[in-house]
Amino acid sequence: MASVAYLGAVARVRRRGEPWPLRRTLGFFALGLLPYAVIELGFLGVYSSELRWAFSTRIALLIFAVPAGIAAGRPLDLIPAAVRQRVLAARVTRIFGNAMVATVVIAAVFCLFLTPVAGILRVDPVIEASLGLIVPLVGLAMVLPMMALGMVHTGTFIAIEFLLAFVELLIDSVPGLLMRLNDSVLDLIPDATRALSWWPSPLHDQHLAGDMIWFIAEFADVPILVILMVRWMRSDRVEARGYDELTDEEYEQMTRAHLRGER
Repeated sequence: MASVAYLGAVARVRRRGEPWPLRRTLGFFALGLLPYAVIELGFLGVYSSELRWAFSTRIALLIFAVPAGIAAGRPLDLIPAAVRQRVLAARVTRIFGNAMVATVVIAAVFCLFLTPVAGILRVDPVIEASLGLIVPLVGLAMVLPMMALGMVHTGTFIAIEFLLAFVELLIDSVPGLLMRLNDSVLDLIPDATRALSWWPSPLHDQHLAGDMIWFIAEFADVPILVILMVRWMRSDRVEARGYDELTDEEYEQMTRAHLRGER
């Protein structure tokens, strides 16, 4: 369904005579939908309900890797300009489209792995299946606005986001480290029958889950830092252009107002 909607939007854009780079379409499928299919239909999806590390790895990739790959296809650029502006100006979009909220949301998701809730989510077939849709949508709600809101936030706001993204590097590692170092099983769910010789023990399974969460979270923060850096540079150029367009009198008045503490 997502592929049909995307290709239909691309066809409409090209019918209007507007260019649409092929690399965006390839990125959408090769970096977004293909990894999603591999995750959900491959080993991680099949053994997600039985192996803690498969479940944790699946969730981490769905909230980090898949949304980033889909965002490479720039799906928001396929929406008509008027509609896109209304979407980006919405309060919900502006809230989710900054690194502050992303830090809290990701930390909250990963902290669930430290509680028995993770076991319930893993073994319930309905919930476990629905996570395959809900988790990527949560990731997209953060990544897509973050890539598109570079001209909305001020340079100071983006600088704060950039600092929080570095804080997230440390926060994301905490749940994985705690799972790795803990000597008791945290989700309180009995292990599945070990049908294969390579099947890990419950504690080793948890340690593997902690290792994977730690690695994926730290690796996935790099693209976010790159996005924030690009946004910061664009915002700085816009602000600099605004100052260059001021006359000497306007610049002097603004400087005096700033010294008096006025806006």
